[in-house]
Amino acid sequence: MRRLLTLLTLLTLAAPALAQANYSERDDVRNFVSDMVKKHRFDEQMLMHWMNSVEQQKTALEAIARPAEGKPWKDYRPIFITNKRISKGVEFWRKHKDVLSQAEQRYGVPAEIIVAIIGVETFYGKRSGSYPVLDALTTLGFDYPPRATFFRKELEHFLLMSREERFDPRTLKGSYAGAMGMPQFISSSFRSYAVDFDGDGTRDLWGSTADAIGSVANYFSRHGWRNGAPVISRAQVSDSARPLASKRMRPEKSIAEYKQVGVVPLSNFNDQESAILLGLEGKNGQEYWLGLNNFYVITRYNHSPLYAMAVYQLGQAVATNYYGVSRDK
Repeated sequence: MRRLLTLLTLLTLAAPALAQANYSERDDVRNFVSDMVKKHRFDEQMLMHWMNSVEQQKTALEAIARPAEGKPWKDYRPIFITNKRISKGVEFWRKHKDVLSQAEQRYGVPAEIIVAIIGVETFYGKRSGSYPVLDALTTLGFDYPPRATFFRKELEHFLLMSREERFDPRTLKGSYAGAMGMPQFISSSFRSYAVDFDGDGTRDLWGSTADAIGSVANYFSRHGWRNGAPVISRAQVSDSARPLASKRMRPEKSIAEYKQVGVVPLSNFNDQESAILLGLEGKNGQEYWLGLNNFYVITRYNHSPLYAMAVYQLGQAVATNYYGVSRDK
């Protein structure tokens, strides 16, 4: 009985909570508002008015409990690597080739990586989300205990961002998790990495493709992308080395060290480069890959090796169709 009660308690803590209809009447929300007034000098009456208008987003609670990254690679890959997404990526590149070239030159990030990020995130701006960001972040910040701290912090950033950029926070739309615009920046990323790439005085990730492209490139540059460096390679792995496959993403051993234990990249990598060995459940069985620094940088956008693989492979497919040859290094 005690074990059953413990299990029920854990399940209750992990499950999304159902909120009261009016967030402004909740003590935890009132405490958050009070902190915003003290820390950032927001108008309390205005914040309470906004919170009074927030509607709980039940579908956001449902969606965050079943992320696509929970799928095996064989099921995750077909979501993003499709003929339609590749052809639309080529079309997007041709339409915005001048801006992509400028971003590539300024930030040192390949156009295909920028295109692939926007393609994976929002199908090149077509699916940027219909959730009111204020409502989504409030719902997850106060009614999703497993990540409440993170989403309350993002709500704080969102309100600061809205004030800084002179947005009405009640009008902005995004994903169920509060990610915004063509590149799906969360609020803290918007404040830190969004750029006014078209020079009109506004950082607009919803209506300005140039700002979206420049912001993605800036994000990668600031996270340590190495211009011209390789990203990842399939690897031959001895039976004894297969347990070395990691769920971590930061490179931790040199290529030379991996070779010594039977892990050999199929691409010609410098032996001194640091890498991480990944094992993925592919369509035809287990796949092994050696990811380098630039692969790790992609995972800074979304902390999932499956996401990074989808971005990399979509980018390669789009580049191959755009140029007629792969630009893989």
